[in-house]
Amino acid sequence: MNFEGEFELDGVPPDKAWVVLSDPIAVRNSLKGCKYITPMDDEFGWDTYEPEEDVATLPEADPEDVAARAFKEGQKYAALMQVGVGSVKPKFETTVTIDERDEEEFIMTATGSGSASGSSFSMESGMHIHPQEEGDGSRIEWWTDADISGRIAQLGGRVINPVADKIVGNFFKDIEKQMTDVEETDSSVTDRIRGMFG
Repeated sequence: MNFEGEFELDGVPPDKAWVVLSDPIAVRNSLKGCKYITPMDDEFGWDTYEPEEDVATLPEADPEDVAARAFKEGQKYAALMQVGVGSVKPKFETTVTIDERDEEEFIMTATGSGSASGSSFSMESGMHIHPQEEGDGSRIEWWTDADISGRIAQLGGRVINPVADKIVGNFFKDIEKQMTDVEETDSSVTDRIRGMFG
């Protein structure tokens, strides 16, 4: 299944939008049903990991903390997502790898897969942040190509698509609120964070 769209952020320039969308905590907070997104290695335990609660995001967070935890190219992340689709509400243990992070063009792509009782998926996803053609805001282009199987796939696109649209809509609505807060942050802070991205 293919999902794609665009989202406009008035007054938030691409470099600030890039800093927020590079923060796994900010993304987790905006993604309904997401319990955590955290770097993982071969020793990661889905049953034993306890996410840290009440982690500050911009503008309150320490810039060095935001830079240190930012998504990194080649890094693998564990994400626990619970999504309700019809009468099914599986909890997906999802592994996501950041395949590309272009700090100059503001492009990030990722691949991932997840499974839950009776359902699984794999996906390729990405985003590209453009400057608005008019104004000083951002236009975020996003896309996902997902292959879904199992109980959820049996429900069909008529059930799945509205759920996906709602998740994405809520995500960008919440991200917009976070970015409105960051918009008031001194540009030198977000510039400093970008400079620390490794």
